[in-house]
Amino acid sequence: MYKILLACSSGMSTSLLVTKMQDHVKSLGEEAEIWAVGQDKAKQEMEKADVVLIGPQMSFLKGEFQKEAQKHGIQVDVIDMMAYGMADGKKAYEQAVSLIGGQ
Repeated sequence: MYKILLACSSGMSTSLLVTKMQDHVKSLGEEAEIWAVGQDKAKQEMEKADVVLIGPQMSFLKGEFQKEAQKHGIQVDVIDMMAYGMADGKKAYEQAVSLIGGQ
């Protein structure tokens, strides 16, 4: 089971995307733990995750988050802008899974 952490400014704008990603996972008959937090809690939550996706509005923090994520052996990436804007759960989930597989 994949553990996917989404981080955004407050944790609110990614909540719809989390729901859409969970719906997609269920449609595949798979299981995944997907949750969202605000940027202030993201570093604390990383140790529980297999991958971290951050909202496009936080792309300037990617380097800082990557340094922390390396301690836990996980990848960090910015959520694809189109997937984020359209709340495309399938595309965001595929992005997360590809990062986990690419470790």
